[in-house]
Amino acid sequence: MKKQLNRRYFLRGTGVGLALPMLDIARAESRSPGSSPARRLVAINLGLGLHTPNIVPTTDGQGSYQSSTYLKLLQPFEDQYTFISGTSHPGVSGGHASGKSFLTAAKHPNSAGFQNSISIDQFAAEQLGVETRFASLSLSSSGPGLSWSRAGVEVPTEVRPSRIFQKLFLEGKPEEKKNQIQRLKDGRSVLDVVSEQAKQMQPRLGSRDRQKLDQYFQAVREAESRLTKAQEWEYRPKPVVDTKEPRDEPDRKKILERTRQMYDMMHLALETDSTRFITYYETGMNAVPTIPGVNTDYHMLSHHGKEPSKIEQLTIVESEIIKVFGEFLGKLKVSKSGDSSLLDETTVLFGSNLGNASSHDTNNMPVLLAGGSYRHQKHLPFDQQNNYPLPKLYVTILQQLGLEVDSFADTRGTMSGLDFKG
Repeated sequence: MKKQLNRRYFLRGTGVGLALPMLDIARAESRSPGSSPARRLVAINLGLGLHTPNIVPTTDGQGSYQSSTYLKLLQPFEDQYTFISGTSHPGVSGGHASGKSFLTAAKHPNSAGFQNSISIDQFAAEQLGVETRFASLSLSSSGPGLSWSRAGVEVPTEVRPSRIFQKLFLEGKPEEKKNQIQRLKDGRSVLDVVSEQAKQMQPRLGSRDRQKLDQYFQAVREAESRLTKAQEWEYRPKPVVDTKEPRDEPDRKKILERTRQMYDMMHLALETDSTRFITYYETGMNAVPTIPGVNTDYHMLSHHGKEPSKIEQLTIVESEIIKVFGEFLGKLKVSKSGDSSLLDETTVLFGSNLGNASSHDTNNMPVLLAGGSYRHQKHLPFDQQNNYPLPKLYVTILQQLGLEVDSFADTRGTMSGLDFKG
């Protein structure tokens, strides 16, 4: 439970959060019962996929819906999620490499000249990450992340729950804060020098170069502003929570314990309104997970080749992963935020970049959408042979977050059959 909640405005720029003073308008628009709810996004990717026969419902449509093996484990939330089948990202193949495109839909991630594009969370955070200390959090179980900047650069991930907790809730020592403020000031000084050097060049430049230099000056001014506002956060207190700093689980084979710790940090980050946009990449492992009934390498199980004994163990592993995910949804459901629950205010995207991990197939990606203000219908089926473009779901999500967009990547339009509540 939270003891203290600090909500302050800040601007979001590339790589730096820009703090603003608590303005009168901010006070006037602070959350209160009956006011517009906050809108959040959590995106989770399982890098080793989900066994399709165990998660896709056996029948289609709301009236004749019959749950699957895995979805039965999420029965307490059956009115708060929609499972979407028959979708994929057009032009995205490459097996495990397609994880880079899970939230960007950038084509051909396994090609030599691949250049990624902005991920949906960063797209939203650029414009909406304005009331929280952190515009977004990029988390991972082992290193690679899901978040990519507008320039196609991977956003660094946090892999240790203790580091996430420290970042969110622990205040630095006075000397550490002083040093951080000085580093910010030094950064601004460097920009001042470079800007002055560029101005000296201006009289010798042609019109085209002058235009480029004007763009550069604008970038410098924005960077200086980011650095100045970042200083202000160093003086502001962090939220206080009744939770001890977690001890990182050192045994990577204890996948459930490690995942549960990450979900706990995600829940705390949302509950304290430290951020509203989180991504988490569960990359899997080339090892035998510490789960009763499992004695085979998890990665090897995902490449089951339809071997019954491997599918049996894979089902055990994935069932336990689904259960831990259900625990996370449960925490969001019971956590209040104004007149709503965190689950009501949070779009949770859960799935995999692989439709069939055994063959590295990226078609028919398993996608579960929970929470948010959607009219959930349990199963939204599309053509398994001619997949529906998944970026349309991302357009729908961005619109649900309040953004006026009609395309994502190079796909236009929203997802057919997925509507918002009135």
